[in-house]
Amino acid sequence: MTATPGYAVAASGAWFDEEDNRRLPAGEAHAWERGTNQTLCGLSLHRSQLLRFPHVAWPDVRPDSGGAADRIRRVCPRCTAGAARGRGGGRPWTRRAPRP
Repeated sequence: MTATPGYAVAASGAWFDEEDNRRLPAGEAHAWERGTNQTLCGLSLHRSQLLRFPHVAWPDVRPDSGGAADRIRRVCPRCTAGAARGRGGGRPWTRRAPRP
């Protein structure tokens, strides 16, 4: 998986980790780019009532990362695919010889 430093986490719930003294995501996690009001999969943060976690990076919510994934129940597959493509959301390939 590629590193995506620009993506933070938006989740459906939150919990407070008393060991680290910080608020962490819980429930369903989505990738969110700071400065926008929607997730990578197109959900509106306000209408979906998702909570923002700008201090938690997107790779940290993966279950195999062991980071902030303790209480994450579901990771959005559409956000995972969008984050893997990187910024811009363009095609991962380019046409070298287009037809006339």
